[in-house]
Amino acid sequence: MGLKPIRVGQLNNYIGRVLKTDPILANVSVIGEISNLKFHSSGHVYFSLKDESSKINCFLAASNLERITCPLEEGMEIVASGYISVYERGGYYSLNIRDIEVNGEGQLAVQFEKLKAKLEKEGLFSAEHKKTLPEFPSKVAVVTSETGAAVRDIIRTIKNKNDYVDILVYPVLVQGPAAAGDIAAALRDLNENYSDVDVIITGRGGGSMEELWAFNEEVVARSIFDSVIPVISAVGHETDFTISDFTADFRAATPTAAAEMAVPDTRELREYLSGIKESLAESLMQAVEIRRNRLAALDPNAFAKGISTRIAYEQMNADRIIESMGESLASRISSGRERIELLKALLDASDPKSILSRGYSVVTDEDGHIISRAEELKIGQNVNIETGSGSAGAEITRVN
Repeated sequence: MGLKPIRVGQLNNYIGRVLKTDPILANVSVIGEISNLKFHSSGHVYFSLKDESSKINCFLAASNLERITCPLEEGMEIVASGYISVYERGGYYSLNIRDIEVNGEGQLAVQFEKLKAKLEKEGLFSAEHKKTLPEFPSKVAVVTSETGAAVRDIIRTIKNKNDYVDILVYPVLVQGPAAAGDIAAALRDLNENYSDVDVIITGRGGGSMEELWAFNEEVVARSIFDSVIPVISAVGHETDFTISDFTADFRAATPTAAAEMAVPDTRELREYLSGIKESLAESLMQAVEIRRNRLAALDPNAFAKGISTRIAYEQMNADRIIESMGESLASRISSGRERIELLKALLDASDPKSILSRGYSVVTDEDGHIISRAEELKIGQNVNIETGSGSAGAEITRVN
């Protein structure tokens, strides 16, 4: 005979008590990807965890959310720890979350951001601490794996570009738990015992975040910052960024780019120096020619010849000036003579005697005053009449 029928609520309540007493379901950790993420106005968070084949509803209380250090995002893979419970009213179960850890690269990304913020606050990324690269390095140290493609690319690029610089390969681990300490120790050793090294290139080829992680360790960042020798960080591909990139004096997108950056092109330098040599030779020849001309000018024979030529030139110039002055003086005399003749003609024309000779006469009284109007004459007055050829006395008998 079957059990007595029970109500739905009773069944869900029973299932809930069973789940709470199960040692596994009461303290379980589940790996999955966040989907349908919702932040409720109450402060609670609702979402689903899913994998390739299934999903489970999750509930994160506001009180537990405060302890979560990483921001939750859609698609993030996490490890959610909590217990399974039944929502009696809805008749479904969910994972009630106590704590969350970011899984895989997500966890590494959180660690990366934490360390980046810490070191940036301390000033390890500040531009004022960055050192300049030497223009003409004589030795470049390469801190990387001696068997990787990165070291081959760096050596080939440097040798193709510069046939003068020496290359020191300092082999280190670039992946795994011991890699960060190995890289940091190499950087310290180069600074302490290799005073002839001018530039350090450290890095490796591309890979996943876990594979590049050694260059995100704090010990490597501080070794780069403490290096007296300028450091170029060349980790992974152009899109990869590591903590060492921010701490180093220069960041190269790839190991090949780091090699290009580290050394000058000796072929270009030789062409530049050749151009300077030709320019100096030309300037020297011009200077020699100037001094040769000056020496020639100091030769007595050449000097005497130059003086004779100069005297002849000055004599010719003086003759030309005298001739010009004579012509100018003759012209001025001629002009003066013509002006005198003109003035003489004008003077002659205005001479009273000349006027009288043309039939005019001048009448004066006994005192010699000229009488120019008839009203000035009086009956019985004696006057003198002056003509062009002589004079005569007269007595006025009538005045009209």
